[in-house]
Amino acid sequence: MSDDATDLEDRVAELEATVRGLTEELVDAGERIRALEAELDQPPSTDALRQARDQSAIEPADDQPADETDADDTTTDDTDDSGLDDIIVA
Repeated sequence: MSDDATDLEDRVAELEATVRGLTEELVDAGERIRALEAELDQPPSTDALRQARDQSAIEPADDQPADETDADDTTTDDTDDSGLDDIIVA
């Protein structure tokens, strides 16, 4: 057999293995999704409700409206007139 045919056979075997692996992952993901959906369809347990209630009692209330900001928190840059001040680049 020629080198080209051997390379192609190796590549086909590699792709078949990849497809098998991806198929297994897809089946596993489907099973996990079905299990999570089944949990969502059931009413929460009393322990889960108690834990959520206790957690909300621990967290401090935010008395300041979200749209209110302090004047000290804002900065202006007179050199940037691009209008892109609200864009954050990560």
